[in-house]
Amino acid sequence: MGGCVTGFLRERDIAIVGYAETKLVRRSGRSALALAGEAVAGLLAQTGIERDRIDGFATTLAMSEAGNPFYSNLLAEGLGLSVSWCQATDIGGASAAGNVARAAMAIRSGMCEMVLCLAADAVSTQDRSVQSGHRTEFCDPAGYAGPLTSFALLSSLYDQRWGLPHEALAKLAVTQRRGALLNGNACEVLRKPLTGRDYLESRIVSDPLRMLDCVMRCDGASAVLVTSTRLARQLGLRMVHPIAYAERINHDPRGGDDLLASGFNDAGPRAFAQAGMRPADVKMLHWYDDFLIALILQLEQTGFCAPGEGGRFVLEHDLGHDGDLPLNTGGGQISAGQPGLAGGGVNLVECLRQMFGDAGARQVKDASNAMLTGIGVIQYARNWGTSAVMLLERGP
Repeated sequence: MGGCVTGFLRERDIAIVGYAETKLVRRSGRSALALAGEAVAGLLAQTGIERDRIDGFATTLAMSEAGNPFYSNLLAEGLGLSVSWCQATDIGGASAAGNVARAAMAIRSGMCEMVLCLAADAVSTQDRSVQSGHRTEFCDPAGYAGPLTSFALLSSLYDQRWGLPHEALAKLAVTQRRGALLNGNACEVLRKPLTGRDYLESRIVSDPLRMLDCVMRCDGASAVLVTSTRLARQLGLRMVHPIAYAERINHDPRGGDDLLASGFNDAGPRAFAQAGMRPADVKMLHWYDDFLIALILQLEQTGFCAPGEGGRFVLEHDLGHDGDLPLNTGGGQISAGQPGLAGGGVNLVECLRQMFGDAGARQVKDASNAMLTGIGVIQYARNWGTSAVMLLERGP
């Protein structure tokens, strides 16, 4: 992937030309397909593109549809799509960003010209997935209960090594909730004011994780459209260019000494090298945030600060939409909701909304570039298994 993706920087020949999302809803009673249809209809209305013009399709998987071996094909049928390239991507919360990169490669290879990248799930209405862990002989006797347990263990390790930055975690929770209050698509049950004291007094759900450290599952969908810069210009469409992308799958399969390390230690520096950028050059962050501790670790592992200094970095910066380094300006998943494995689409769409200048009351001052991340799958006795970093630049 590296050689193909590096061309993003050299040519700026790939463009994201539109986006749409549904409201995020707790127990909507709808299917992933119904939500997908709403998002796609919104995307076509925004861009003015005819459905038949789309000849490529990439989707995330849905926990509400787990186990369907023909998911992408049947979803295409339900959406009225006939395409020459199609895939479902199974790298969890990194799939939304990963699909943009994969769409770019399909376009560059000549397999298609215009790709719909979709993320849809109705996991809070129906969850058919199994979250008990893939090494059940070890996980089940210990009471492993999915990501909550894993992130609690990661938080405990961080606490032993560096000390949990409780004040910084409270600041992250409050800052993202402030963004959600300005986001009409955020899940209604989360659109309530939050104080640092509220965070610190929220109950412990898996020691040392508090309730407000954790994401809430909901239903929702998002869609983005990717094409060549050449075609985007011909059609007079707005453009955001992905200028670098790196991912690491199954970080540290041999089980090294540092359980806090993740693929961001590799993907972050590679993406910056492709774009010829440094962390200090980034104007805003749209980072995967299923648990607040993940944001601290990403700061440390992608080069914004040294290990153990993530809390200090948060306290020294204003991360609100009007601050010096805006973070997850629509609330992120923590305060807007996580539609299952489509969760990465929440961060992606907010990133694009800001870069297209559509964010209204929460519009950042400088949306000329952005950093998007994705996290996927919790490995046995390690940190998360998939880490993805995309750098984006606003087009002319």
